[in-house]
Amino acid sequence: MLKNKNSHFNIANLFTFGNITMGTIALLLILNEQYIWTCVFTWLGGFLDIFDGKMARKYNLSTEFGVQLDSYADLLTFVIVPILLVYNSILNVETNIFSYTIICIVLVYYVISGIRRLITFNLKANVGEVEKYFEGFPTPLGAICLFIIFVLNQFIEINIYIDLLLISIVAYMLNSKVKVKHP
Repeated sequence: MLKNKNSHFNIANLFTFGNITMGTIALLLILNEQYIWTCVFTWLGGFLDIFDGKMARKYNLSTEFGVQLDSYADLLTFVIVPILLVYNSILNVETNIFSYTIICIVLVYYVISGIRRLITFNLKANVGEVEKYFEGFPTPLGAICLFIIFVLNQFIEINIYIDLLLISIVAYMLNSKVKVKHP
């Protein structure tokens, strides 16, 4: 079963389900304002994300199901978790309706950019093949950038509009033409 390409529970997909588990735990940690642990579990999800692809290639387990499953896991762990972390820890402050509207627009822009990036990647993907370079930031790199924004805000007070600008730039980079070497 673990090396059966047709099993939804083969070893590659089990790593992806592990990524989903880490993302879910990270979401629950955000609700409890355990932000450092959120980062730890997201990093663990990233570790599992690297190995799902390696296992799929090593054991010839790549399938359309696995490609789709991986993107759903990435949406949770590398798009939803980081944006909620940044919102809860930095942007969730008492603001006027104008500021709150801008915050909502930027966060929705990031989520839509992440979803668009994952869908575009899936449409271009050939099952079992790995490109040498990603076009645009992969969602785990976007998550790392948002975590850097989170960490910076723990040490220095950054204007909320600077944070929103940085988040917008990362959202843009998800679908840019920038080439990022595949690990």
